[in-house]
Amino acid sequence: MLERSASPPDNGRTHGAVTLQSQADARSELIGTAPTDDETNRKNMALLIQLRWTAVVGQIVTIGGVHVWLGIPLPLTRMGAVIGALIFLNISSLVWVRHRAAITNNELLVALMLDVAALTAQLYLSGGATNPFTSLFLLQVTLGAVLLDGRSTWSLVALTCASFVWLTVAYRQLDLPPNPLSETYTLTVAGMLLGFVLNAVLLVVFVTRINRNLRERDAHLAALRQHAAEQDHIVRMGLLASGAAHELGTPLASLSVILGDWRRMPDLAADQELAEDLEEMETSLQRCKSIVTGILVSAGEARGEGSSPTTVAAFVTALVEEWRDARSARTLYFVNTFGEDVAIVSDVALKQVIFNVLDNAYEVSRDWVELVAGREGDHLVLSISDRGPGFAPEMLAQLGKPYQSSKGRAGGGLGLFLVVNVVRKLGGSVTAENHRKRGATVRLTLPLATLAIGGSFDA
Repeated sequence: MLERSASPPDNGRTHGAVTLQSQADARSELIGTAPTDDETNRKNMALLIQLRWTAVVGQIVTIGGVHVWLGIPLPLTRMGAVIGALIFLNISSLVWVRHRAAITNNELLVALMLDVAALTAQLYLSGGATNPFTSLFLLQVTLGAVLLDGRSTWSLVALTCASFVWLTVAYRQLDLPPNPLSETYTLTVAGMLLGFVLNAVLLVVFVTRINRNLRERDAHLAALRQHAAEQDHIVRMGLLASGAAHELGTPLASLSVILGDWRRMPDLAADQELAEDLEEMETSLQRCKSIVTGILVSAGEARGEGSSPTTVAAFVTALVEEWRDARSARTLYFVNTFGEDVAIVSDVALKQVIFNVLDNAYEVSRDWVELVAGREGDHLVLSISDRGPGFAPEMLAQLGKPYQSSKGRAGGGLGLFLVVNVVRKLGGSVTAENHRKRGATVRLTLPLATLAIGGSFDA
């Protein structure tokens, strides 16, 4: 349905929907969505907070098991103070992250260093370097390698190495109960095994989630780059269209003068059939001039300039009548299910977008085209249906990408590309689907707040 030809039936209207302000809009949109790294860091900080809660629970269980079950006395007051400090740090971090606009690499480094300090304190109170849970230092280093830049990662490595070296000479020795050497060795091996399992499980869980955050960031950045390229393409097309419109103005004016002279010639005016042809030529010429004027207006005016207040029902009804008259087509059926009318601004770009969709529907379905105006919450929904061959699956998968045309002509597929981008600039979306038997439907969903006078509307 939508763009199946090298040039849409009303190519001037399609290009008229492209404004020269697209470049500024694209830049402002990119600026508004630029802090991708900050958003990723925020998610990763949340993961570190979750990991710290896991550490708190794990330390409570381990300390309780060693002290009660194994009967090894531990300085519960001091170790409990470290756990209390971790809990206070976590609660403070939750409040801080909630009111923080952006999370930086240095702040992630500080969070990891505090975790290393807490682990070092617990190991100092429970045997130092002889404690098999020293392997948990590797968890902090691995997280740092994934989350931080190179310099910060090496800073974390230096801290963990210094902490380990310090624990070899300064620590509170465990008061182990008298046991045979073999049993003590068994406890050490069991502790090493538990430490290894904890390292493995926590690394898999948290590194996997961190990598997912990084992939989402990369995908978002790729989408921004693609969107910027599309906006640049639209700007260049708008400049080309406005330049072509200026160039066409002179020959169209000359043709208008010549046709006017011909109509005043007695010999030509006496020929009834020729006079009718001249009248039809003048009508077509006036339509060409209005298309060129529309291109120049859209290229040089912001939304609202040259527009007039109207309502949804009046806007769509006038649009349907204008489209029918311009194409001498009476097979367009209009259904209004919008409900209570809403005041909006008559948007030139939106009208040209709808014209483009209707033109392409009419091209493949001359006997029946339907336009339904409905409402879904605070959105205006315009559905254009036809009984044509429908969209190819690859076109539906690449909806809104340039040069996606079912006719295979060079330069085809720009109509749908422009429709999607203009609707997106108005804050809406475009979807397309094939009918089960024959035909297709294109849905334009637009927020009423964007179309309303003064940026608001009465629900």
